[in-house]
Amino acid sequence: MAPRAVRRIAERAAAEALPDGGAVTRGSASVRGATARVTVGIRLPYPIRTDEAAGRVRERARARTAALTGLAVPHADVRIDALSVLPLPPGWKPSDGEPSGADDAARAAEHTVRSGGRGGRIRAQRRFPAVLTAVLAAAVCALLLVDVVAVRLSGTPAAWRTWLVDWASTHGPTDTAVRVGGVLAVLTGVWLLGCALLPGHRRRLTMAAPAQDLRAALDRSAVARVVQDRTATVAGVVRARVSVRRRRVRVLAEVGYGDPEQVRAEVLRVLGATLPELGLARTPALRVRRRVRREPHGQPPSIEEPTESMAGATTATTAPAPAPAEQIKR
Repeated sequence: MAPRAVRRIAERAAAEALPDGGAVTRGSASVRGATARVTVGIRLPYPIRTDEAAGRVRERARARTAALTGLAVPHADVRIDALSVLPLPPGWKPSDGEPSGADDAARAAEHTVRSGGRGGRIRAQRRFPAVLTAVLAAAVCALLLVDVVAVRLSGTPAAWRTWLVDWASTHGPTDTAVRVGGVLAVLTGVWLLGCALLPGHRRRLTMAAPAQDLRAALDRSAVARVVQDRTATVAGVVRARVSVRRRRVRVLAEVGYGDPEQVRAEVLRVLGATLPELGLARTPALRVRRRVRREPHGQPPSIEEPTESMAGATTATTAPAPAPAEQIKR
């Protein structure tokens, strides 16, 4: 295996273990037989425990490089080339008694992730349209090339080209077959233009990127699952249906007990705090509807303590009847 490939694998493995704000600055690798030695230079955010961070990066680079290359990597060298300070939010000032240091870096990192610019939508690769267009174009070009070579050598054109020329000479623009072919050609051209110009991946929502060269997206089904799970945790909701669109999230909460309006207000409060946590570039609008769904048997009756009047009535009814006068004389 080439040392360049080993170096690229080691750099990628080291980047996987870096904390937020860190980066790989350089790397090198040397291969001797079945043994490889790698060196990675990194940049860490400040403040951070550099010994612990470097240890995690070293173990990750060594283990992943050995697993992916099949070479023995006795150890990996990690060099800390620089420390970078994350920018704090504009206008942020620490209050009295507020901790600083690592808390400031964590707060700045969270602000950077949440308020990062839109990294742009991830464009679809369009593999099927590209392969189909390439195959059809190659087939047509190959037929024309074979026919041109045959005409140059023998002087006789192919039968299919002769038939096509004769058919086109006898059918005009008003013919039904010509119109159908024109409509199909227009639809095919519009489809190819859409594949070339539109980004695609409409089932994914663009996330806020902490860097301009980083793009991330979140699937709509994952957003719907998170919203449904958070809605189910609200007291009174027995079932929730979620529909996620590009700019709107619709929730239908079925209320089994409690005040429906209070349950709806609680769902709005919970989901209002959940959607910003997803890290989307544009937080979708939230629409919550509630539907009352009572259980068929209702709530079981509660057992109450007997009151004084009830206790007196019970005592009076259970007291023994007085004995007859004859038995008293005896």
